[in-house]
Amino acid sequence: MDLRSLTPVVLLLAFSSTPILAQTAAPGVGVACESMNGTSCEQCLNNVTCLWCITTRTCVTYPVRTILPPHSLCPLNDARWGLCWMNFQSLIITLAVLGAVVIIALLVCMFCCCKCENFGSSSFMAKMERQVKRSRTNQEERRAEMKQRHDDIRKKYGLSGPNPYSRFG
Repeated sequence: MDLRSLTPVVLLLAFSSTPILAQTAAPGVGVACESMNGTSCEQCLNNVTCLWCITTRTCVTYPVRTILPPHSLCPLNDARWGLCWMNFQSLIITLAVLGAVVIIALLVCMFCCCKCENFGSSSFMAKMERQVKRSRTNQEERRAEMKQRHDDIRKKYGLSGPNPYSRFG
């Protein structure tokens, strides 16, 4: 039997419905969650589809359609899912904080990478060249204005024309 003939079987098992996989994964998983009422949290949570409520000591099927279990079923502070020692409210807060930290870290990394990438890029260099060219043009305009103003002052006082002191030099 070669690997190609096993591939459809592996894919079928991997993508089949969760209860079939869950029944083969752990003992007591095929048992309905409601039948484990009055037992312990550990026994109830052996099945991943179950939710344990501490105050009522009941094991119920997790309401997947509502994402969060409603307060009428069990308050979030008393609900346990996956781990008996962590309540559902703490789990949600922890996951939200971790998610926010990851998102902020990604945004900071993206900002830093974009900033560093723009520093040496050709568009940054072209922008710097345009600025230098603009400042040179402005400087030349100011220099021409000053020359014109000096020439006007020379004409006003009759100093334009040949320099009378040039023959002494």
